[in-house]
Amino acid sequence: MSQGIFENFYACLALFVFFMTSQCTAYTQEVAPNSSKPNIVLVMADDQGWGQTSYNGHPILKTPHLDEMAANGLRFERFYAAAPVCSPTRASVLTGRTNRRTGVDSHGYALRLQEQTLATALANAGYRTGHFGKWHLNGLRGPGVPISTEDSHNPGVFGFHTWLSVTNYFDRNPLLSRNGNFEEFEGDSSEIIVDEALKFIGQQASLKRPSFTVIWFGTPHSPFMAAPEDARPFAHLDRNSKDQHGELVAMDRSIGTLRKSIKEMGIADQTIIWFTSDNGGLPKITPETVGGLRGFKGSLYEGGLRVPAVIEWPTHISPRVTSYPAVSMDIFPTLAEIIKLPESSMLNTQDGLSLKKLFDMEMTTREKPIPFDCLGNQAVIDNDWKLIRVGKNVNRKPQFELYNLKQDPEEKLNLFDANDAETKRMLGLLTNFDLSIQRSIDGKDYPEGKVTDGNPEPRFWNTVDIYKPLIQQWKSRPEYSSWLKNRQKTKPRKNTR
Repeated sequence: MSQGIFENFYACLALFVFFMTSQCTAYTQEVAPNSSKPNIVLVMADDQGWGQTSYNGHPILKTPHLDEMAANGLRFERFYAAAPVCSPTRASVLTGRTNRRTGVDSHGYALRLQEQTLATALANAGYRTGHFGKWHLNGLRGPGVPISTEDSHNPGVFGFHTWLSVTNYFDRNPLLSRNGNFEEFEGDSSEIIVDEALKFIGQQASLKRPSFTVIWFGTPHSPFMAAPEDARPFAHLDRNSKDQHGELVAMDRSIGTLRKSIKEMGIADQTIIWFTSDNGGLPKITPETVGGLRGFKGSLYEGGLRVPAVIEWPTHISPRVTSYPAVSMDIFPTLAEIIKLPESSMLNTQDGLSLKKLFDMEMTTREKPIPFDCLGNQAVIDNDWKLIRVGKNVNRKPQFELYNLKQDPEEKLNLFDANDAETKRMLGLLTNFDLSIQRSIDGKDYPEGKVTDGNPEPRFWNTVDIYKPLIQQWKSRPEYSSWLKNRQKTKPRKNTR
């Protein structure tokens, strides 16, 4: 620890009390408050497709607060989730790395304890850090339940001082965990976690201490549970479509509350708000969710990966729309450059890059390809070109598809056999990625040179001892009732990685 902390007995005592009371164990020092550093708020929707904003032309959904944010910030036409499902993208945000390097192969996998996270880096830089909402990096599957302090992969372990969190998706009247204490709330889940996050942000602002706040919504993930007044404008739609759109109305309203409250605190000019979604939109929703793109959640086509994204920072970003290709893995490197975090804050093998230059000027060419590896498929995007490998498993013969996204954003024309030069070049990029990612999977990125023990396999929460006594109490709750009944009828299957 820094020697400057130990100036006298009282400073030592205060530090001891801090460590005894904090749930966060992953950072190493407490730095004096520094109000010159920007506050950071990362906001992520759960399953919101690229087409599900009115600024992207949705025919019936109105998102006035996201529209206003987009009009006042840097709006991305080509922003990608790091994976077409949720947990992998969340891992990429916290590490700057593609998901399979981190151990998060798919949804419900645990983030390796050896990963270096953005929250830990900012805590070490003097930020107070808070997580609010969906976590899904602790290896638990099934509808979201409040996270226990006994959980080896709770948010505190990865650098968050404060957390009001749930394992997975959550809906109205949620059960959440406040640093391990289970609490029941009433109302829309998006509005609840924004209100709680604002209390945290306001407290740090009053202390003139920079804050890092992660708000990960449970909306618009199924099951869909909108308030009647929010669903009413969509009464002509089927039930799922009606309620999903209603959930998005409430989420948009909560974003309005977030932006308005930050302005009222007088810290808007010193606050970065970065909004995006964790993967592409859902199928079987009317109107469709992906704005005419091909594929949905779970697919490596554009509809499964391209998501809405806006960065707002009034004193540093002039409003505009960019077509520069960016990805959720860019979040950590961007913030690291802004805050001037030491290089040691991140593992050496990084897939993202800093977007800071994009705040001041338009860039046309991305220097680093964007790789994807999830659900047995791979892809790589290099500016206008995209190569998809379907069927990475040795038991399946791989099929390759090559698209020019500038000319063919809907991925209708496979050029793999028609453009020999680009095919060879993109295959080379994919081969290099394959070799690199295998080293990461084997743990070669870590100082230990291997993956250490302590990372649980994916499992359903009702099989975990801490939750078993609560099943009877929770079985009548709407988010668990049908799921628990189905689990009782289904024989447990062995998880594989």
